[in-house]
Amino acid sequence: MRTIVIGGGVGGATAALALRRIGAEVTVYEAYADPAGDVGSWISLAANGLRAVDALGCLEAVRAAGFEIERQRMWSAGGMLIADVARGRRESDTLRSVSLMRARLVAALRDAAAEAGAKIVTGVRLAAVAETETETGPGVVATLEGGATDTADVLVAADGIWSTVRGALDPAAPVPQYAGLYSISGVAHLDGIDPGVFNMTFARNGAFLHVRAGDAVWWSAQVNSAEFVLDDLAGLFREEAVPAAIIAATTQVHSATPMHVLEPVKTWHSDRIVLIGDAAHPVGAGQGASMAIEDGLALAVCLQAEPTVARALRRYDGERRPRIVKVLGTAEDNRNAKKAGPLKRRMQAAMMRIFVPMFYEKATAWLYSYEPAKLAK
Repeated sequence: MRTIVIGGGVGGATAALALRRIGAEVTVYEAYADPAGDVGSWISLAANGLRAVDALGCLEAVRAAGFEIERQRMWSAGGMLIADVARGRRESDTLRSVSLMRARLVAALRDAAAEAGAKIVTGVRLAAVAETETETGPGVVATLEGGATDTADVLVAADGIWSTVRGALDPAAPVPQYAGLYSISGVAHLDGIDPGVFNMTFARNGAFLHVRAGDAVWWSAQVNSAEFVLDDLAGLFREEAVPAAIIAATTQVHSATPMHVLEPVKTWHSDRIVLIGDAAHPVGAGQGASMAIEDGLALAVCLQAEPTVARALRRYDGERRPRIVKVLGTAEDNRNAKKAGPLKRRMQAAMMRIFVPMFYEKATAWLYSYEPAKLAK
């Protein structure tokens, strides 16, 4: 089976690796150059994403690219501890959430895909895609910028929230809309931050996340703002002692990025083209990378199990959509919590102190206990 993957990020690299594991011929077209070093923002993989990574044989490579996080602590704007829970897993789970720079995760997955035999072409953008008849039967043709074309039996669109393929698949597909939040991250150097802990502060003007990464502190702020001004960051968190201290000790800042949401995408596939990851469902809730990895593995499982591509893509949609819909609901709740005003935020903190210790484990078990289908040997 000949496959084209559009996009070489987390979802695309995972799909390429998984497709090679079932013996497919794979070419990845990625618009940007290969990731390098620790440039860019940091992300976390929860236990469910790590199980999918493990099923593809590169768990240790991903672990080596980052560090494990044991606990998650939630803090009120006034610095009161709301809850202390297992990070991205059930308490009994032996897998520990891993935090790492996005570029290092992509590099680990791309390296694994290339080692497995995938061809990865960078600096090339997709211009158009269409289903067609080839010399061997039904297929798909991808037209690249510059006029070159490539044909395959199936095309996997992992080209992100601004997907070109999504609009080609369905001209009426939704387009991204501003979510009412800006995200900015950085690196600080200061003492007193516990290792192995993911900290989330529900601050007066947004959410502030931070973790210790070796001798540095990685942080990320999600600010409720119609127009974000970088110089305002210290002022926005001046009343939260720990976030203010981290911002003051910052030595590197990444540019502010407006966060976008996408209305539910009805059409995930045709008979030969399929959307995965953010191209189909930007989920947020700390699950974007994990869901993209789950998608890549699930797609390969379906293609391996079904006699035709069309049946495999229908099966993939049927198996993945219910889980994604549930994650999207969780993500919307999270965004609303981050956009709450001061009074509502205080009320949320009071309720969370009561309910998180009692119900968090049960409420998130469906998400973190997910066991991905395995590829046949």
